[in-house]
Amino acid sequence: MSRAVFDSYREIASALTPPAVSQFLAYHDWELEQKQPQVREVWRYRSGSLATAPRVMVPLATDYADFTPRFADALESLGHIHDWDAGQLLEHIIATRADLFFVRLDQEMIDGTIPFQQAEKTLQAVLKLMKSAATTAADPNHPNKGRRPAAVNEFLDEDARLGHTKRGSFVFTVVSRLGEANPQPVHGHEQPAMPFPRQVMETLARGLETTKRLTQSWDEEVFSSPSSLGLSAGLVESLEEMSQSQRLRSLDLSFEWAAAERRPDVGLATITLDRQTIVELPRVREQLIRREDPVRRERLVGLVKSLIREGSTPNGEEAGTAIIVAEVKRRTLRVHVPLTGADHSWAIMAYERQLPFTVTGDLSYERRTWRLSGRIEVDSSFLRHFTGSENSDSGSS
Repeated sequence: MSRAVFDSYREIASALTPPAVSQFLAYHDWELEQKQPQVREVWRYRSGSLATAPRVMVPLATDYADFTPRFADALESLGHIHDWDAGQLLEHIIATRADLFFVRLDQEMIDGTIPFQQAEKTLQAVLKLMKSAATTAADPNHPNKGRRPAAVNEFLDEDARLGHTKRGSFVFTVVSRLGEANPQPVHGHEQPAMPFPRQVMETLARGLETTKRLTQSWDEEVFSSPSSLGLSAGLVESLEEMSQSQRLRSLDLSFEWAAAERRPDVGLATITLDRQTIVELPRVREQLIRREDPVRRERLVGLVKSLIREGSTPNGEEAGTAIIVAEVKRRTLRVHVPLTGADHSWAIMAYERQLPFTVTGDLSYERRTWRLSGRIEVDSSFLRHFTGSENSDSGSS
């Protein structure tokens, strides 16, 4: 074995533990022949005759001085027997009781690197993606904003992990640990419940597959019950955030399902979102937001961040659109508000003096923008008080 190959097995040895390797062997046609507790295990591969079957000794005594080289030897033997390199072996061992989710950025890379900012945005988007899927899995009726079910935070804190990247392309690996195996069901009783981390990953896979399908063939019926197909605005928005880089040719999403659990009926093939597909994502997200945030009467209080002048109305009044930044149900929104006459003048003053502006209207999400429409009512009482013009006839109150 060359020095480079041995070093690669020493590297994965530092990322694994003997119990993880033993669990992998138990699920992959290996039989435990001997065990000296806290010292070593001897496993036999059941693929051949008893006399010629390969055997591997797995050291358990991590405090022995030669533990690391012996452990690396055992891993190298497993790689040779299964015809896997060190990276593939690591992946298979981790996947014994963990589902793996791969996010591959297919883009031109001269030296196999990506910009720090792109990496940061991708990681944030992946976290948002996992949070959205976990929320839908925990509560299909949850609006995906505000306080999340406790199971979501527990999953993100304990079971969802960032794994090693694959070689040969820039791949983010998400490890969803399933925890300890459920006890075997007693005859006549129901099968053990599906672990929540597996529910999350199946929800994620179903949502991604449905999103891809919608970008290719629109189906209004999907939006009658999007959560049943794993869909949420947060999930689609995460995909948009991952695919912002102009260098990106496609986003390749794939799963490797844990060997210790049944194989699901989703996530069995790579889901590829190319540039032609990516441009359709905003349409899907907008439809989901409309369902999650139907048109409703809202009173906004915020700062006017910009003004867009639109000439004047037929009766000669000034007209324009104010973009107001306001908190709505714990979210910060940039809302476009059409204004005329005195209301427009109050918005100009609020903008120039950076004062709070209060307005009420029908809030909706259209053409990738939050807007107020319907009967627009500006409450200018604070601005009147500030300027000392409470008795003025201008403006509305």
